[in-house]
Amino acid sequence: MTTTTDTICALATPAGRGGVSVVRLSGPLTATLATRVAGRLPAPGQQRLATFRDCEGGLIDKGLLLYFAAPHSFTGEAVAEFHCHGSPIIVDWLLQTLVALGARLARPGEFSQRAFLNDKLDLVQAEAIADLIASSSAVAARHALRSLQGDFSRLVTALVKQVIELRVYIEAALDFPDEEIDFLGQGQVEARLQSLQQQLHRTFASARQGALLQEGLKVVIAGAPNAGKSTLLNALSGDDIAIVTPIAGTTRDMLRQTIQVDGIPLTLIDTAGLHPSEDPVEQEGMRRARAAVTDADVVLLLVDALDPVPFASSTLFAELQQRVGSRLTVVLNKIDLLGQPPRTAMLGDIPCIYLSAHTGIGLPLLTEHLKQRAGYNPAEDAGFIARRRHLAALEQAEKGLAAARHCLNDLRAGELVAEELRKVQLALDEITGKFSSDDLLGQIFGSFCIGK
Repeated sequence: MTTTTDTICALATPAGRGGVSVVRLSGPLTATLATRVAGRLPAPGQQRLATFRDCEGGLIDKGLLLYFAAPHSFTGEAVAEFHCHGSPIIVDWLLQTLVALGARLARPGEFSQRAFLNDKLDLVQAEAIADLIASSSAVAARHALRSLQGDFSRLVTALVKQVIELRVYIEAALDFPDEEIDFLGQGQVEARLQSLQQQLHRTFASARQGALLQEGLKVVIAGAPNAGKSTLLNALSGDDIAIVTPIAGTTRDMLRQTIQVDGIPLTLIDTAGLHPSEDPVEQEGMRRARAAVTDADVVLLLVDALDPVPFASSTLFAELQQRVGSRLTVVLNKIDLLGQPPRTAMLGDIPCIYLSAHTGIGLPLLTEHLKQRAGYNPAEDAGFIARRRHLAALEQAEKGLAAARHCLNDLRAGELVAEELRKVQLALDEITGKFSSDDLLGQIFGSFCIGK
């Protein structure tokens, strides 16, 4: 258990007026400060009705006091909670009193960080708290709860255990060469490495879908003026977000809207029409559009199907193809005016979708395409929330296993196999926080809300 000298306090419920506000206190002075403010402590894990008073004995409020003795608390330290009326004035008064008595205001995520440092949570579970709070769909909330319960951590821990066992086997054989064990040539290491790769690949696939539920997909709608970009934004969002007129160039700045498709958050960005212009306002809108295109996960190039000039020969298509590559999808709009049915096609490796944003025909083809772009697969229920840093660590571990198998081609490369496995273990340990830098911890917990 990590020993801390500071006692911290913070509002644990949302700021503002409400029925009840909760002020949380954690650290070595918790019992002393809670007694000064609220009189005697309740039994650990219990609550009692108490009168809260300031340093001079003046009345602050009357509410519930809860006390949790170390290590049986969220942070692993002594923790007290003051449940007061939800007035910002009362909350501020109570916090000022606690600070005057020797506590300090908590930094963002400091309660969760102490829980991590005191082995009450691993890093994945700590992150799952923030992900649960920020969940934008019921699916994401359920998966965040599974991460909080340790589903993801158990998978990673099982992989680390197997890597350690294999390292022990290899390094023991290296340390006792007189035994003449041909551990590389027997095929046992090869088989175990292959099994590890398969398990790691399955974990990565689940984590990728979990990251998708947590972060979603950024989809930029680009194209020439009057191609129907704003109409498509409205159709996908089911609301009149953007102004739609027959006048070309109505949209001059970016419009954003987040929607849910089977629990996947999609951030749709409508951009200014891309075309030659001397208007400085339009030029700034197009500059922003191109910046959004560069940063997008998927770029939808909206094309007017009535245009007699083939889109594939346009300079705009060539520009976007060069700028975003495989992230490009062509959407041919207004097929209702041509009497064509909705369909999908391929132009080389560029997907093309024929639809009508005005009537809605073909929209399901587009939403299904976006789900596939995101790697969504209902048959592979992720079961847990993941983040991009988790994916990066798993990718690094996969590379390490591939490198270790490559080293097996050289029967004198046992030391290299062991070194690659050491790197694999470090990469996996970064996920749960068994191996982590202070900078990483600061970045993760700094993104939490104060009071967590």
